[in-house]
Amino acid sequence: MNEHTLKGEWNQVKGSVKQKWADLTDDDLLHIEGSRDKLVGSVQERYGHSKDAAEREVDEWRSEHKY
Repeated sequence: MNEHTLKGEWNQVKGSVKQKWADLTDDDLLHIEGSRDKLVGSVQERYGHSKDAAEREVDEWRSEHKY
């Protein structure tokens, strides 16, 4: 799934994101708006991961869920 598809289906995907990263707030999800880079940044900030670790985690989640 490409970046545009993730943005287009963001409303459906938000629940899965919230399950995976429960520390993300509703405001975080509103700000992310389906952007992979914004999701990576939010995961990095909330969980204290390095950028590489956050990217890997987000990409694994996207791969698992076909997002």
